[in-house]
Amino acid sequence: MSDFELARHDTDAIVSKIKTYFSEELGQEIGSFEAEFLVEFLLKEVGPPIYNRGVADAYALFLEKSEEMGYLVQELEKPCP
Repeated sequence: MSDFELARHDTDAIVSKIKTYFSEELGQEIGSFEAEFLVEFLLKEVGPPIYNRGVADAYALFLEKSEEMGYLVQELEKPCP
């Protein structure tokens, strides 16, 4: 798996939210440059476990739906004389 990369508009939106959070919740100002470094750090350090959880959730859903499809296909069988 390669490093996480976000589209520029996603990074900009996250930077804006971080700046707002720091200001409103912590009473501190953070510049865009620092906030972008924080985004990069979080992607590197926190991103993989979150991504892996998403993959595991998707896999579990895939297995569940595959099993349901198996039952639906079995229902199509015609009785043999």
